[in-house]
Amino acid sequence: MAKKKASQGTAKAAKKAKAAQKIERTTKKKATKSKKDDSDSDDDLEGILEKLRSEWEEAHKVTEEVADGPPSRRANATLTACPNGNHLWCIGGEFFSEDGKAYFYSDVYRYSPEKDEWRRFVSPTCPGPRSAHAVAVSQAGGGKIFLFGSFSSLHQNSFHHYRDFWSFDVQSHAWDRIDTKIRPSARSGHRMATWKHFIVLFGGFYDPGIITKYLNDLWLFDLQEYKWRQVEFRENDLRPSPRSGFSFLSTADGIILHGGYCKEYVKGKRPVGVMLEDTWLLKLSLPTTDPATGKSASPNSLITKWERRKRPSTAYAPALRSGCTMTLWAAKNTGILFGGVTDEDTGEETNSYQFAGKGKWVSMTLKRPKTKGKTAGKKKKQSTAYRPEDHLDNEGDEYIENEAAIQSSPAIEVDPDDPLLTIPLPRYNAMLSVIRNTLYIYGGIYERGKREYTLDDFYSIQLDKMDHYTCLKESGVVIAEDDDSSSSEDEDEDEDEDEDEDDDHDSEDDDEDEDDGPMTLEGGMQKTGEQTHPPVGLQDAVVEPTEAEQAALRLKATAFMGVSKERSPEELLSTPLPGETLAMFYARSRAYWAQRAHISTENQGKQLRRDGFALAEETYDTYKPILKEVEKILAEAGLDEDDMRQRAAGGGVRVEQSRNRR
Repeated sequence: MAKKKASQGTAKAAKKAKAAQKIERTTKKKATKSKKDDSDSDDDLEGILEKLRSEWEEAHKVTEEVADGPPSRRANATLTACPNGNHLWCIGGEFFSEDGKAYFYSDVYRYSPEKDEWRRFVSPTCPGPRSAHAVAVSQAGGGKIFLFGSFSSLHQNSFHHYRDFWSFDVQSHAWDRIDTKIRPSARSGHRMATWKHFIVLFGGFYDPGIITKYLNDLWLFDLQEYKWRQVEFRENDLRPSPRSGFSFLSTADGIILHGGYCKEYVKGKRPVGVMLEDTWLLKLSLPTTDPATGKSASPNSLITKWERRKRPSTAYAPALRSGCTMTLWAAKNTGILFGGVTDEDTGEETNSYQFAGKGKWVSMTLKRPKTKGKTAGKKKKQSTAYRPEDHLDNEGDEYIENEAAIQSSPAIEVDPDDPLLTIPLPRYNAMLSVIRNTLYIYGGIYERGKREYTLDDFYSIQLDKMDHYTCLKESGVVIAEDDDSSSSEDEDEDEDEDEDEDDDHDSEDDDEDEDDGPMTLEGGMQKTGEQTHPPVGLQDAVVEPTEAEQAALRLKATAFMGVSKERSPEELLSTPLPGETLAMFYARSRAYWAQRAHISTENQGKQLRRDGFALAEETYDTYKPILKEVEKILAEAGLDEDDMRQRAAGGGVRVEQSRNRR
């Protein structure tokens, strides 16, 4: 009996041991599998991250090459001193050829003064071709250049404004697009400046084709939070009027704004261009306490206030002009202004604006060369130290302003080594920048008679000496000697065009009072008279085109954009525009379609309007695939849907508008 019980105990023990071994094997198996799964998961994650890194590097791969010299002929580009380093950065610009074609650039150039060397950088990810954009710099993160907005053209016949915002890294030479839900509207001719960790944007213009809208809104971009916000002002708050093409320079107390250009529109009269000469200080400060709570204020809050700087009537000031360029001479806390254009001529003189106190304008002119026959011992020793007051254009001083003053005096013999002969051609929309005490001037537009010449010359001058200009690259532009005729005929033509534009604008205002056009009902249905139509874009089933059909459609869209300038007024009325809905198209051209319908049917009243709308709808459906492709091209260039709608509402931007007063 005892043996039997012992045998049963041994069997139970063996059974328990076997079960324990089974559990142990199962546990080890699960642990091994879990470890393998974790390893596979880590491998997958590392693979995904590596793939993303490779894709980013490929998209941001930058090619660099040494250029033969400065960028090609252009104006309305930006020439910016590097925030960290002794370089100049040139971005974008435009060139209008003698045959009337427009070319816009997206290239990036860097100039090294020590080597007198230009390098060109190309990246797959970069802003599209543009001009009249604005940039601001920041030293954070090794140095960055921020770019907003532009004025550009895809096929030299219709122009577009953009509202994209980009950051350029001066170390990696790579672009990154900054997309935010809240941002300034599309514009050109605006200006930006950096104050502490804020980028400040003001003004500009937007031209949908009928009337140019000038802006005076103020925006702040926080470089710490990477967010835009608009500064709101009360209706009676003092602030600058709407304008574009002004100067905007950062100082310790805020930002100095000077001049600009705008057009005044009065109903029934032709628009009048206005050149502005007022100067403002945007006072900026960081609050220490929150006025609402009394607690410490957020470092991201900013107090803004506009103050107009009044100039005594007897004080010196530059001649009234537009198209001038102003850059910061940080070493002297001074702004340097060069060039510009008036209704009579252009200028090449250099002026400075001292920020201290209430501000002061100073004319910076070269020294008058000594006449021959005087001995060296009788020459008055000149101080090498820069004193702005020495350059005031007072009677009896030893300075004159330009070469013309020498040539007009027969008593003065022209010396080939005369420093006054080094003064660059007068110009406007030039690029300007200062590194330490050296001013660099590149490109711009020279006007002679009826013709305009886009330049590619490159000059420098030591601002603390003002003894002569150094030509770093001569212009290869050949200027005809017989281009001295007056440009009054062109001005008259421009005035006639402006008058026509105003008449068109008035007629459209009158048309808006009528209710014959399509109206939108609930659910997106459109109704004209008693007929109801499905929304545009839902009338037919969507069929994806083949690659060959897509290529053919892209060619048609490109051709459509390329011939818009050559269309007759009748063709313009009978052709829908990119971004234009059927309702917008019919509202713009209903008189034309009513006339067409009357010729065919001789109907009257509501039936005539129905017939006219049917003809417009048939035409719109014919162009719809091409219009969709054109909208894709515009979207690829940076134009969003709202911009296209506004442009279509204005009937498209005309190439004939003046580009020189932006």
